[in-house]
Amino acid sequence: MPTVVVMDVSLSMTRPVSAEGSEEYQRKHLAVHGLTMLFEHMATNYKLEFTALVVFSSLWELMVPFTRDYNTLQEALSNMDDYDKTCLESALLGVCNIVQQEWGAAIPCQVVLVTDGCLGIGRGSLRHSLATHNQRSESNRFPLPFPFPSKLYVMCMANLEELQSTDSLDCLERLIDLNNGEGQIFTIDGPLCLKNVQSMFGKLIDLAYTPFHAVLKCGHLTSDVQVFPRPEPFVIDEEIDPIPKAINTDLEIVGFVDIADISSPPVLSRHLVLPIALNREGDEVGPGITDDAEDENSANQIAGKIPNFCVLLHGSLKVEGMVAVVQLGPEWYGMLYSQADSKKKSNLMMSLFEPGPEPLPWLGKMAQLGPISDAKENPYGEDDNKSPFPLQPKNKRSYAQNVTVWIKPSGLQTDVQKILRNARKLPEKTQTFYKELNRLRKAALALGFLDLLKGVADMLERECTLLPDTAHPDAAFQLTHAAQQLKVASTGASEYAAYDQNIAPLQTDFSSSSTERM
Repeated sequence: MPTVVVMDVSLSMTRPVSAEGSEEYQRKHLAVHGLTMLFEHMATNYKLEFTALVVFSSLWELMVPFTRDYNTLQEALSNMDDYDKTCLESALLGVCNIVQQEWGAAIPCQVVLVTDGCLGIGRGSLRHSLATHNQRSESNRFPLPFPFPSKLYVMCMANLEELQSTDSLDCLERLIDLNNGEGQIFTIDGPLCLKNVQSMFGKLIDLAYTPFHAVLKCGHLTSDVQVFPRPEPFVIDEEIDPIPKAINTDLEIVGFVDIADISSPPVLSRHLVLPIALNREGDEVGPGITDDAEDENSANQIAGKIPNFCVLLHGSLKVEGMVAVVQLGPEWYGMLYSQADSKKKSNLMMSLFEPGPEPLPWLGKMAQLGPISDAKENPYGEDDNKSPFPLQPKNKRSYAQNVTVWIKPSGLQTDVQKILRNARKLPEKTQTFYKELNRLRKAALALGFLDLLKGVADMLERECTLLPDTAHPDAAFQLTHAAQQLKVASTGASEYAAYDQNIAPLQTDFSSSSTERM
């Protein structure tokens, strides 16, 4: 899941820390040292993760947008300036905006807040924000809980005794409570020094950024794999005394099912399954990163020459059009399948079903499924034209038609540009021009977007004036005719703005003669 690192750059972070036998450090230097350790770990073990860096004092600033380039993140740590007082609420509001713009409200995100425990003073301080929490309107609500699934980790550049001497620890714990209890507060054990900061960030890494390694088994075939992102424990709501269930590190394939039979099932989460190649000495050579580029290339070449069951499984599922049912734990199953990112690239994915003996009702109980050879006759028929499972017939859904979608501005821009490209190729593209024009007209009328019709009409009139002297005479007639029809439709009058009515090409002497020649 994506990570947002929120770094406090207020004046309180510049307070000196006395270190024996060395130069004087600031708390900011300790924080930079800990974040450098975190970024180096993620570059080695979580290089597919997206991470952003935000700094804040009374205002907030996005120093590095979401990226996988951890060198850029580490460079940004050394370029941070010092600012004024702490205003934590504005930083949390900035995190909400950044995550929602990039990922929406459904993708889980981890927020790592690095601060010294000073809450600020006056209006905008954390004390003031929490004191007025219950007196706010909906338009001015406190940013916690975040509007997306999240975990908030607070890394304090202070020890527990220092935080307990004020109400800082209570206020920070209130933040975790406001985030539905999702998160944890980390403090420095003992005196403030580099070694203890490393220990604190090591605890965060062990909790949230440890890669999940497992062994994928199918009969006598095995493969060491990394599951990314790390699967989270699942809590069953129906249980009286719920206990989080975690998947096993031994993932055993219990069978294979056609993609058509599995259909599109509900899942808890989806994960990449990456093979981990081992050399002859048993050391890992992938998917980690080595310090030297040449060593990395040679390690990848060695890994590419070693046979791997994970690669065999991925290719087989892709060619045969099947999924592998994998057992994650007692009465808990998932599926392995090939998912294409593009025409040339695909990945082995694993989706987790809800725990239970019957996660997919149309398949029945997983433990009772068996091989086709046990059946008296082929349940799929001699021509493979039926299914033994009660699947719905392949009806054409009304919402599965090719419809015009303008959710993003780029979609509308693409449709308008397509019309203009065909307009410049008239009369050869007359049929395509009117086809695209009528598609845009219908969509605009359905949405009540009459201003669009007038705007496209003005564009067509402008294209008509820009036609070169060598252009076919029929092009000017067709552009003028189309512009006029769009303008009368933009008035909304019933006789010109009928949804089922199409704009037909203008019949001219030029178009009729060209038709006769064809």
